[in-house]
Amino acid sequence: LQNHDCCVGTDFAEENMEPEEESMIKTVENNHLASPNLPDFHSCNPGWSSAFYGADCFGSEVHSYVKNLGKQKSSESQNIDAKKVELEQLLMIETKNYRKTIKFYQKLLQKERRNKGPEIKSMLPKLRGQLQEMKSKVQFLELVKKYIMYAEQWGVESCVLPTVVHSSRAGTLDVTPTDEPSLLVYHNPGKHNCNNQNGIRDLQAGTPLGLMAYLYSRNAFLEGYVQQFLYTFRYFCTQEEFLQFLLERISSTLSSASLEPSTSFTKICNRSFYILQAWIEDCYSVDFATNTDLLYNLKEFISSKVAPLNGYGERLLALLQDASARKSDSAYHCSGMDKCEEEGEEDRKSLHSLCKKLSEDVSRKNFNWKLSKGMGPITPHQRERLYTLSSVLPKPCYNSFTEEFPVSFAKADEVEPYLLAEYSVQQLCCQLTLLQQEVFHKCHPVHFLNSRALGVKDKCVAVQKAVSTEAVSLKVCNLFLSKCVQDQYLLHLLRNADSISTWVAAEIVTCHTSKLQVSLLSKFLLIAKSCYEQRNFATAMQILAGLENLIIRQLPAWKILPAKVAEIMEELKAVEVFLKSDSLCLMEGERFKTHPTIPSAHVLAMHVQQLETGGFTMTNGAHKWTKLRNIAKVVSQVHAFQENPYTFAPDFKLQSYLRQRITRFKDADISALAADNCANFHQIPAEKHSRKIQDTLRRMKATFQ
Repeated sequence: LQNHDCCVGTDFAEENMEPEEESMIKTVENNHLASPNLPDFHSCNPGWSSAFYGADCFGSEVHSYVKNLGKQKSSESQNIDAKKVELEQLLMIETKNYRKTIKFYQKLLQKERRNKGPEIKSMLPKLRGQLQEMKSKVQFLELVKKYIMYAEQWGVESCVLPTVVHSSRAGTLDVTPTDEPSLLVYHNPGKHNCNNQNGIRDLQAGTPLGLMAYLYSRNAFLEGYVQQFLYTFRYFCTQEEFLQFLLERISSTLSSASLEPSTSFTKICNRSFYILQAWIEDCYSVDFATNTDLLYNLKEFISSKVAPLNGYGERLLALLQDASARKSDSAYHCSGMDKCEEEGEEDRKSLHSLCKKLSEDVSRKNFNWKLSKGMGPITPHQRERLYTLSSVLPKPCYNSFTEEFPVSFAKADEVEPYLLAEYSVQQLCCQLTLLQQEVFHKCHPVHFLNSRALGVKDKCVAVQKAVSTEAVSLKVCNLFLSKCVQDQYLLHLLRNADSISTWVAAEIVTCHTSKLQVSLLSKFLLIAKSCYEQRNFATAMQILAGLENLIIRQLPAWKILPAKVAEIMEELKAVEVFLKSDSLCLMEGERFKTHPTIPSAHVLAMHVQQLETGGFTMTNGAHKWTKLRNIAKVVSQVHAFQENPYTFAPDFKLQSYLRQRITRFKDADISALAADNCANFHQIPAEKHSRKIQDTLRRMKATFQ
């Protein structure tokens, strides 16, 4: 069972197990099933693992397990309804047992903290092992459930797809097998036929219509094609064209789909609903939230055409409403620093939270990050200003939440960088990581596509500051279709990274003594080291970019920096080379499944740009699916990393201070700031300087004698 952990995606991981379990348990206990012609309403989003692993997501154990489900005797034939009933019962039992064991484990942990005796300590390791086995079993059953949903229902043979595409336009449906290589191109198509046992063929290329039609293939979900398509379809069709394609299939089959559940009409209609639901669940924020016309057309069609005939319409409308509410809630929390209520938190924690704590306890025993120790409290220096920054810095824009905090935090421009010295490296690392996580978790894999059109280049500075005020030029570098709406959240990510790099440099050059500069240089280096050790590569690379600023590299403080601390700079550069070496380097091994990760947005965008280099079409005009599939695999890691968030305790006061310092310095001119501070220049003693002039004059006289 543990061999399938690598395939556990968004819907299989413990973080997202609770909602599906509750709905499944209620369905089984109440013996309530939807109409036989209506697909069960559960999550249709295949998840990042489907795009990343493809057909390898389901191993041989899953295939053999599904084969034996629903069979009382070896001679009996397979029955999909019997499989579903048996699987749901097994999943309900295992889930209940897992839930009870989790609660029992937590009670034992509390008793252990109260020193209730050695018996409890001896029980915990055994119970922990049982929980790992139970978790693996539940995840495996969830994987089987996905396989049944994708493999057994609502798909047609791929050789029928061309006929389905053309016949639907005339309102008829001819399912006679045919072969039309102009729509889809397979690898060695002569070796495959419509009746092969596996039914999985290696798709190489296809026209836009053919690639959309392949979504209806029986194995489209199993191959990971659906999720890969949702990530990359904007390269060859617009959101409006894709929606129109789905709605046409629904319109041509909806009236006949309720008559006979086994007909191709029903399969195409229900597969259309599945794809539409998966699209909404995964890409609402990048397609529907940014395109009001698209959202209106979808709602209008569902309300007028689907809802009166099929109960799935009301479910889709409710799904759209929920997605819109989540988007609005996310935008509300993004405007300021939202304080979470700590009281009652334990009562609201679901099963996935408890499982996550268990996984963290186990992972800490297997692998320990070496956290850099903080430099400790430093005696406060005199805080009088010896110079002014008003002529260099832009006016700071503080949010309204500043008045909630004491003056020492709200007026960050008065306390200057000295407050950083009062916090340990680990404290600063944790809060910077939480700030970075807040920004990263709002991005989507699609945001990293077509970044050249947004002005993102492979330079030290990812986004020019002019981009924030001027319209983005979409000339020849635009790889999406011209009418395709593209969300520009990636620019926000990169500008945020640039602001942190500028802040790091500004804090250093505004220290009025070399001793303070050495202290702050050391602290930033140690913070960066701690960040990348905790797999927050984004903040680590942002600090490195700030320290590699030309002005910073020429500071005299580097000469008196302790050798061990100075070595961290080379260590960070080595990490940067590692990140740039392979687009999937962070997905290797098992750490990304048990440890939170935040990648460098600019490095990831550059990897995607590299994959985007070259033509997307073949000589016959078909789009290269192998190229699009590789792009989808790389960007899928965004959702993989978002599944496993950091659980540090937030320090809102420190976060407020950091936010305001970053805001204050984000557009600062580092060279102008450095020029206003004598500590940034190499000082030559007067006596030594006079002796050098005399030696120079002596040499000059000797040349004329």
